[in-house]
Amino acid sequence: MVDALGVAVVGFGWMGRVHTQAYARVRHHYPQLALRPELVVVAEEVPGRAEEAATQFGFTATTRDWREVATDPRVQAVSITAPNFLHREIGVAMAEAGKHIWIEKPVGLTREDAVAVADAVARAGVQGAVGFNYRNAPAVETARALIAAGELGAVTHVRIRLLSDYAAHPDGALTWRYERERGGSGVLGDLASHGVDLARFLLGDITSLAADTAVFVPERARPTGATAGHSLAAGGELGPVENEDYVNCLLRFASGARGVLEACRVSVGAQNDYGFEVHGTEGAVFWDFRRMNELGVSRGTTYQDQPVSTVYVGPGDGEFGAFQPGAANAMGYDDLKVVEAHRFLRSVAEGAPHGATLADAVRSATVLEAMSRSAESRSWVDVHP
Repeated sequence: MVDALGVAVVGFGWMGRVHTQAYARVRHHYPQLALRPELVVVAEEVPGRAEEAATQFGFTATTRDWREVATDPRVQAVSITAPNFLHREIGVAMAEAGKHIWIEKPVGLTREDAVAVADAVARAGVQGAVGFNYRNAPAVETARALIAAGELGAVTHVRIRLLSDYAAHPDGALTWRYERERGGSGVLGDLASHGVDLARFLLGDITSLAADTAVFVPERARPTGATAGHSLAAGGELGPVENEDYVNCLLRFASGARGVLEACRVSVGAQNDYGFEVHGTEGAVFWDFRRMNELGVSRGTTYQDQPVSTVYVGPGDGEFGAFQPGAANAMGYDDLKVVEAHRFLRSVAEGAPHGATLADAVRSATVLEAMSRSAESRSWVDVHP
């Protein structure tokens, strides 16, 4: 007997659509899942957008006020994909209403916001999942397993990059993403949060760091209407960009390993250039999101001139087998969100967490806060638990 689970999506921009599609697909890939998600209500304040979502995806109801979701008895689980400044208020309200939550990173504007949502989830005894999707790539999980098994020897250093051009156009609209009050940090929360999660997922906790940040496009035009994604707004009134376009950071791990993390949202010529390079005393592993299903692996005892092999992940790696029957058949970005949906729903069904949790969000926010303090003080800072 498969139980129905009423779900809602709050915020129906691109990420709300991705969550909805993941709910629609999850039982196709995981037929043994004990829950069947049913799309009950979509909440979106932009006129007409919720109605379009309902028509396309089959939500039973629509609303422009997310508070109606919290009081809806048909809803047991909620995806929170609204702008960052709403994460804390919505997350706490949904948890207090007894709803399980799947919330996008960075879970608010500050570490305090992430802690507030995590505490509300813990008090309510509900499940809380966070959208750190890159850790779900089978190649990333395989890399983690290689590192944990000592296949690279002792890890010495890592380089993590998240370079993108989504904000590179000087006519990009001055949306909430560029405001401190509504967007919080800039590329720190948007991209570096993923980098921190990957660093912790692969190598464990970060103990200290030194960071530098910069704003390369200091002014943008204010939009005259509703925006979606990264819209252009040429000719509008100019306003200041209040948060960072770029960060680079030196990392020290509890293991003794060293690292470099770099993230930028205005990198002309870089379209989702995300990846990592992990080096150890006996080998290395390399991953590029743009070739998501491949790993570069070097291992052995040659040391100097040791070759690197391309390894294609297959059904025995991570969740690959739920999507493809054989190695080198490609998975894509949306598949990672289906994996995430499965782990969230499995958490709800079993009453125990699977995948990235709010504790991971708090740890990521703690590191991001340390980066901000370091950039401001121009000094090394410790990362406190």
